[in-house]
Amino acid sequence: MDTGSIERIETRIAYLERANAELSDVVFRQHRDIEALRERIAALALRMQARDTDLPAPSPQDERPPHY
Repeated sequence: MDTGSIERIETRIAYLERANAELSDVVFRQHRDIEALRERIAALALRMQARDTDLPAPSPQDERPPHY
C-alpha cells in the first residue's frame, strides 16, 4: 500500500469513530428522554387512577340520554 491509501484509510477510520461517538451520544440522550417520559406517564396513570377511585360512580339519572 502506498502512503496515500493509508492516509485515506486513517481519515475514514477517524471519521467513522467520530460519527460513532456522536451517534452514541444521541442514543444516550434519547434513552434519558424516554426514561423521563416513562416516569411522567406512570405518574399520570397514578393520578388518573386516584381520580377515578375518588369519584363516585354516576347514577343512571345523572347520565344523558344517547340522543343528546
